[in-house]
Amino acid sequence: MIRNIVFDMGNVLILFDPNRFMDREGITDPEDRRLLMNELFLSVEWAQMDCGTLTEETAEPQILQRIPERLHAQTRRLLTAWADPRETIGGMEALVERLRNQGYRLFLLSNASVAQHSYWPRYTVSRLMEGKLISCDVHTVKPNPDIYRLFTDRFELKPEECLFVDDAPANVAAAILCGWQGIVFHGSAEELERKMKLLGVRL
Repeated sequence: MIRNIVFDMGNVLILFDPNRFMDREGITDPEDRRLLMNELFLSVEWAQMDCGTLTEETAEPQILQRIPERLHAQTRRLLTAWADPRETIGGMEALVERLRNQGYRLFLLSNASVAQHSYWPRYTVSRLMEGKLISCDVHTVKPNPDIYRLFTDRFELKPEECLFVDDAPANVAAAILCGWQGIVFHGSAEELERKMKLLGVRL
């Protein structure tokens, strides 16, 4: 029986869309967008921030050395302030609140940098979560099986009673290998609700 529902963060509960973030910054040149995508959002430094070996502060000079000075101010904002203004995934906060009202224990399990601890509380959906585990704090990331075991150990949960929702199929597959149940999120709260009901979740 599912008692605990664990959510990924980016593109499940809150928006993480580098193209939208670059639109906000007025970056329209295709080559500039390609450069920022590759050297910021898809950079090794971004992965290292998720692993907790770099912070935004220590990653910034490494990233900027590969980017023209004319883009430095925008790059800094994309690095440190992508979560503002806050944007959530439609329908998800209402669904999470309904799950909580049904008595499910709700948690967050996300690959993210140390900055997550600053911006996450500003999202109202954060108040519905009983606890969270963030990759930077444990120096391992999804889909490494270790992070799922660390999660259930930390919160004293049984894997077979956990349902994991993530937009990355590999992350869901890893959770299932660790004895959890899982659903791949495709952007629709309504679709997620239907799939939850098929697994016996009360809604």
